Amino acid sequence: MTDLIQGLYSEGEKIADTKAPAGPIDKKWTQRKFDAKLVNPANRRKLDVIVVGTGLAGGAGAATLGEAGYNVKAFCYQDSPRRAHSIAAQGGINAAKNYKGDGDSIHRLFYDTVKGGDYRSRETNVYRLAEVSADIIDQCVAQGVPFAREYGGLLDNRSFGGVQVSRTFYARGQTGQQLLIGAYQALERQIAAGTVEMFTRHEMLEVIVVDGKARGIIARDMVTGEIETHLADAVVLASGGYGNVFFLSTNAMGCNVTAAWRAHRKGAYFGNPCYTQIHPTCIPQHGDKQSKLTLMSESLRNDGRIWVPKRAEDCDKDPRQIPEEDRDYYLERIYPSFGNLVPRDIASRQAKNMCDEGRGVGPAVVELQEDGSEREVRRGVYLDFAEAISRMGKDAVSAKYGNLFDMYERITGDNPYETPMRIYPAVHYTMGGLWVDYDLQSSIPGLFVTGEANFSDHGANRLGASALMQGLADGYFVMPNTIRNYLADGPFDKLDESHPAVQEARQSVESRVERFLTMGGTRSADSYHKELGRIMWEYCGMERTEEGLKKAIGMIRDLREDFWTNLRVPGQGRELNQSLEKAGRVADFLELGELMCIDALHRRESCGGHFRAESQTEDGEALRHDDEFAYVAAWEFAGDGDGRMSAPVLHKEDLVYEFIELKQRSYK
Repeated sequence: MTDLIQGLYSEGEKIADTKAPAGPIDKKWTQRKFDAKLVNPANRRKLDVIVVGTGLAGGAGAATLGEAGYNVKAFCYQDSPRRAHSIAAQGGINAAKNYKGDGDSIHRLFYDTVKGGDYRSRETNVYRLAEVSADIIDQCVAQGVPFAREYGGLLDNRSFGGVQVSRTFYARGQTGQQLLIGAYQALERQIAAGTVEMFTRHEMLEVIVVDGKARGIIARDMVTGEIETHLADAVVLASGGYGNVFFLSTNAMGCNVTAAWRAHRKGAYFGNPCYTQIHPTCIPQHGDKQSKLTLMSESLRNDGRIWVPKRAEDCDKDPRQIPEEDRDYYLERIYPSFGNLVPRDIASRQAKNMCDEGRGVGPAVVELQEDGSEREVRRGVYLDFAEAISRMGKDAVSAKYGNLFDMYERITGDNPYETPMRIYPAVHYTMGGLWVDYDLQSSIPGLFVTGEANFSDHGANRLGASALMQGLADGYFVMPNTIRNYLADGPFDKLDESHPAVQEARQSVESRVERFLTMGGTRSADSYHKELGRIMWEYCGMERTEEGLKKAIGMIRDLREDFWTNLRVPGQGRELNQSLEKAGRVADFLELGELMCIDALHRRESCGGHFRAESQTEDGEALRHDDEFAYVAAWEFAGDGDGRMSAPVLHKEDLVYEFIELKQRSYK
């Protein structure tokens, strides 16, 4: 351990076994399914499974487990599973179908995903994802998902960042919504059949661990405020990512880390928390009163061209008055092979670079520099469809992107058919999450984690259109096959609410709620969240430095100390109380934020979305150090006291590449 990180963490034992079977990579998943123990239909009726979250991963998982005959309890904090954040996904879902005949295959999807993640993902899990992808499309078509089709009736495809083939299936700009409706219908069918019991407006606040195994959750009814105990034989977390630690992100305002963080505090390792994704095509922030940002689908980069003026003095001009020779189509210039379809991390960093050079567009904002000085900078670049409209016609462009164009105009007041869109990167997805093995089981036996809540498939950068692919792969095909290997050891000892471990979990929730309500400070949870977000974006955002991360850790610790002495939560616990909900979520974000900065500080390399300024090539690209950091960082919670977290314990899982050559990533 170096002096740089002395005392921030300690190192524990290496993770040696991820449960992936031996043999050729294209046989591993088939072998694992065969090796997994079975549960006969009569015994399934005796087994209870809790699923937390009803987006694509959770909704598909709960429906599939219910169809198999298990007794399922599904929980969501929304008023309906149809309001899960999966509904916000726009551009598409990847699958290795090779419908375009352009050279796609399972192996190429596998390769593109590992390369796109900058060689920081686990080979076995990624290959399985690519292998299962084709089944997802068949499943969804059978459910009636209205994918776009070509004139002859065949399913259509388009391209997304980081690839040179067309493998993305889509439903205009509403792909997530249509896929979620399919999963929701399957879930509702099982609710009607009695195999799934649905708990809406419930938030998980603690996981119950008995004899080292996950056996249930403590949840709060968000309408009545009642604290409830729910017991089961296994628990599945499908609660999404933690991008809202930055306050401003493309996530819904309710998205949070509480379910995953409560599990982490009970012993579940947290994998690669510093791997967060900045999406390059978002509507720029327009003021300091804004509470979230709006994503514009990556699919727009298929036909839209990204540019900035070549000269800073042109940045005030109407973009339509800037002649072609005075425009810098910088992605096409720097990356001729991939052009505007480079991966998200690269497109985002280059947009920042253009703005840092003084060639950004849009209103100037005042930014505070690390040395305390201020400067004005424009945070925006153009996404221009003039060439596409000229080539394809306005009607054809509208058919592909019309709802996205309408959304942009409603938010900004500008008509993108007539003037270029203005975009800028924003926090979007989190590649980190709870560590899981090949079976998607966390380091707590009986606790399975699916979708964005786990770390397993995307490495240091997720390729566009792969989030929906992972969520449905985990929910429909992977977790239902692997959880049975665990459940086959049942029936498990029956628990009741009088068990000491159950009582301890419930008491911890009640005490926490009571503390929030009786602190009597002066600041709202939102004000702390907003301040934390500024720290995270400034020092742990698109570019990280040693100095900045160390500063951020100190600032977060001071902010958390103030939070626990000066927070004010109005209202009561036994009622609808959104301020109380926010307080618990922000408390968890404050702890997560520190771990993210520790993880980013310890990883003294650049890879994917984790860009350390001290580690870059001569031309400014991310520079990995495979001899030191070719591993998953799986963090163990070490306890807390007096408002301070103990130094977390780092467990390393070595990344071994047998089927793909480990090399420096290039998209030029």
